[in-house]
Amino acid sequence: MKHTTSKGRGAPAGPSQRQLRAGELVRHALVEILHEEDFDDPTLHGISVTVTEVRMSPDLKHAVCFVEPLGGEHAAEVVKGLNRHTKFLRGRLGRMIDMKFTPDLKFLHDESFDEAERIGRLFDDPKVRQDLTPQPPSDSWKDED
Repeated sequence: MKHTTSKGRGAPAGPSQRQLRAGELVRHALVEILHEEDFDDPTLHGISVTVTEVRMSPDLKHAVCFVEPLGGEHAAEVVKGLNRHTKFLRGRLGRMIDMKFTPDLKFLHDESFDEAERIGRLFDDPKVRQDLTPQPPSDSWKDED
């Protein structure tokens, strides 16, 4: 089944304002929790984690949290560590936010940083840079008398 906007134009519907607001509320609370807590888990001990985005389900009962460890190192292990502690994090979150339900949390690595780095390397390639450099206008199209 294809999701459409209320105007029926066939474009996929994005998150509602309610989902966006709830996602930002959860993101800010998680940032505070991760900043305050010192986990006994060796994969999370002393690691600084950025919560880049939180996407909420339409019923606001599930939250997908995109994270990036500082420096991008050991991202897979950090994500696994955070997912091991979702019950604890959800409990702390429930005391910090004012929502009817505290959402279930799922952590994923934010791949956008890796993709931005890949695109930056592409732009640095001399062949690509040559195509991006403005060329002087050519007069070859003019008729010769």
